[in-house]
Amino acid sequence: MSDYLTQEEMDALLAWPVPAISNAIELFNIRPRNQGFMLPEIQCRFPQMKPMIGYAVTGIITADSPEGQRVSSPDWWAEIQKYPEPRVVVLHDIDCPVVGSFWGEVNANIHKALGCVATVTDGSVRDLDEVEETGFQFFSSCVNVSHAYVHMIDFGSAVKVGNLIVKPGDLIMGDKHGVISIPLEIARDVPMAAQMIEDWERRVINFCKSEDFSVEGLKQRYLSPRPTWPPK
Repeated sequence: MSDYLTQEEMDALLAWPVPAISNAIELFNIRPRNQGFMLPEIQCRFPQMKPMIGYAVTGIITADSPEGQRVSSPDWWAEIQKYPEPRVVVLHDIDCPVVGSFWGEVNANIHKALGCVATVTDGSVRDLDEVEETGFQFFSSCVNVSHAYVHMIDFGSAVKVGNLIVKPGDLIMGDKHGVISIPLEIARDVPMAAQMIEDWERRVINFCKSEDFSVEGLKQRYLSPRPTWPPK
C-alpha cells in the first residue's frame, strides 16, 4: 500500500475539524499530547474556509536584505512538483522581526496553479481580499504591507514553524483552529478514531442538553470507559 493517501482517504480526514483530528491522534499514543501541532502564533487568515490538507513542501525565506544566498524560482517550482497533490507550502522566515511578505496575490496564484492548497509560515502574508477569492488558504504569524527584499534561500529541508518541526512530505492539516501534523502511518485510521471519540462525547453532550440531566447521570456517562485503539 502506498504511503500516500487516496482522495477518498483525504476526504475522510477533511470531514472532521482539526480539534477532532487532534483528539483522534491521541488514541494511538504515537507522540506526546503537547506535540504535533503549531502554537497559536500561527493564525488562520481565512477562518470561514473549510479545512485544508496536503503534503508539506518546505522552504526558508528572508526579506531583510537583497544580499546573500538566493535560490531560483524555477528550481523551487520543480521541488514542489516532487510531492503529490494536494500540497501545502511550509516556509520558515529567518527574519526577526519579520520584515516582508513572500505571500500575496501573485505567489498565491502561482502556487495554486502548482497544486498547492495553502501556505503555513511564521512569516507574513498580504493581499488578503484578492487571495481569499482564489480559495488559497493562508496561515501566518502576521500580516504585512510590503514584500521588502523577500526571497527564498533554501528549500527541501526540515523547518520549524510555530514550534512544529515539519519535514518535506509530512501530512499537514489546518482550519480556523490552527495547524496539525498527521502521522502518515496512522492517517487512514484517524477518521475512525475521530468517530469513536465523537460517539463517546455525544453521549455526554446530549445528556447535558436533555431534560433528564442529573449529576449522577453525568457521572455515569463521563466516567464511563473512554475509547481506546485498536477498537475492542
